[in-house]
Amino acid sequence: MELYLTFGIIAFGIFLFVKEYFTIDTSSLLIMMMFIVTGVLSPEEGFYGFIHPATLTLGCMFVLSSAIFKSGIIDGLSSKIIKIAKIHYLMALLVFSVVTAVLSAFINDAAVVAIMIPLALLVCKETNITPSKLLIPISFAACFGGATTLIGTGANILVSSYAEKSGLEGFGMFEFSKAALVLSAVGFVYLFLIAPFLLPKRTSDEGNKLEEDAENYTTEITLQSNCPDIDKTISKSKLVNDFKAEILTVTRQSEVLDDLSGDFILKEQDNLKILISPEELVNLQQAKGFSINGYNVINDLLNTNRQNNFAHTDDVPNEIIKQIVKVLVPVGSKLAGKSLKELNFKNAYDSTVLAMRQRDETILKNLNQIKIKEGDLLLMHTSQAPLQKLTSQNLVFVISHYQKKTTNLKKAIPAVLITIGVVAAASLNFTSILMSGLIGCLLLLTTNILKPQEAYEAIDWKVIFMMAGVLSMGMALEKTGGSALISHYIFRYLGQLDPRLTLSFVFLVTFLSTNILSSRASAALMTPIVISLASAMQVSERPFLVAVMFACAFTFMTPVCNPTNTMVYTPGNYKFNDYLKVGTPLNIIIWIVASFSIPYFFPF
Repeated sequence: MELYLTFGIIAFGIFLFVKEYFTIDTSSLLIMMMFIVTGVLSPEEGFYGFIHPATLTLGCMFVLSSAIFKSGIIDGLSSKIIKIAKIHYLMALLVFSVVTAVLSAFINDAAVVAIMIPLALLVCKETNITPSKLLIPISFAACFGGATTLIGTGANILVSSYAEKSGLEGFGMFEFSKAALVLSAVGFVYLFLIAPFLLPKRTSDEGNKLEEDAENYTTEITLQSNCPDIDKTISKSKLVNDFKAEILTVTRQSEVLDDLSGDFILKEQDNLKILISPEELVNLQQAKGFSINGYNVINDLLNTNRQNNFAHTDDVPNEIIKQIVKVLVPVGSKLAGKSLKELNFKNAYDSTVLAMRQRDETILKNLNQIKIKEGDLLLMHTSQAPLQKLTSQNLVFVISHYQKKTTNLKKAIPAVLITIGVVAAASLNFTSILMSGLIGCLLLLTTNILKPQEAYEAIDWKVIFMMAGVLSMGMALEKTGGSALISHYIFRYLGQLDPRLTLSFVFLVTFLSTNILSSRASAALMTPIVISLASAMQVSERPFLVAVMFACAFTFMTPVCNPTNTMVYTPGNYKFNDYLKVGTPLNIIIWIVASFSIPYFFPF
């Protein structure tokens, strides 16, 4: 009975992952709780994922990556990257891809891509390169780099840790690097010789679509003497409640007021800049007391932004100068999964969202009700202080202009040395990657390179909760005999063939499932299965485990198969089919090469 329950819960979990009714971490936790409630796993077994070595190690890697980025040392390379990238498109492709891959081998790949996106957009703005020709290669390069080391991806850490918990030998820091470099080299050849012809070329005008669409939803009105909203607060005004308008600024006796709360009282002859849908604007024109001036607010604010550019003035402090910025919601942002209303966004961050873009859909109506998703592009009216608050907490990162951090050598050098020490200690087998990671994090805190709150905020808790949840799937499969049963059927039909064919089949199934699920979910499901399969075939488990790791890392076919693909979707103005067109041939090539190269480096 428990076996059927396990398969049923996993099937239901896959359904949740595909349909995206909830965020992936919520779905993972729901699956874990179902295993516990049904008795398939005891509470201790179900919650074990939270203290699993893979989960703890991944948390340490988030903290170490944050210390590197906060020090500004990578920003110090930005001027050189930009200078080389401006030479020619192929040089831009080369420098961005190589730098991204190298950094992603040791630092969280999503954080690396978060740095590279605004740099790439700046290069595109100053050359004739379109973002759509550059951002997918950056995402793919992050996958190449992540596959080369044990700490490069969460899936690598998970597979190695799971193998150790099963009584097998874990993987060394660079044990599979040679095999990964072969596949990465094939990937780079594809990026430089084939991908440029498959990548879409979308004009720069399409990149400004968010602003252009928002312009159609903004106007300026004046409150006449017979206006029903006079002496009413914003929260109780007809303008907000009946016409669903968003009030951006109020000009009163030549004074522009933009620090507006729901308790702000409107007065006669107030001049309001508002965001409103065309349909409601028609209704507003027919209402009494509202004089519509037809003013283009977005253009005005953008012009003000260009003139001020956060510059100091004698009259206005730098921190309160308002401007329009485009920001991206990164993978792991705490904004994802919640609406602006739930977040109390305007009051909490003193900022107004003017428009939102999810994938290739621009949203301008009922913004407060829309659930924010990872990878969303937001057009915000904000000032420097709240923007810094949002970026420092990794809630958003700015892509409309590049903000270079000042390199703090007092923190940068120790942070780099500690990270090198963590990698070296694990590589030389002085201790496990978990122990070296924990010691590294402790050193960062005791030397005040990171404050405890910064370390806490550095951890992507959604990934941690997701990791704990998906590990319960693998544990349930193993406990109920599900992994042995699946491996039995694979062995029955493929076990008598050349082991390379079986390994090729494992790689194919894993990378196809990763393009639908997450890489960590696929790794958690496939690892116990391939361990049982190798045992049944009486061959080494290591080539199969490496196949699972590589299949999870080298996935490119959809915008949701890895976090970096999600992050570049909107800034690159991509469509879903772009990933299929560019990623599918690469995945097939990698699959074929891996089927021969993995057994060469890891014999059966």
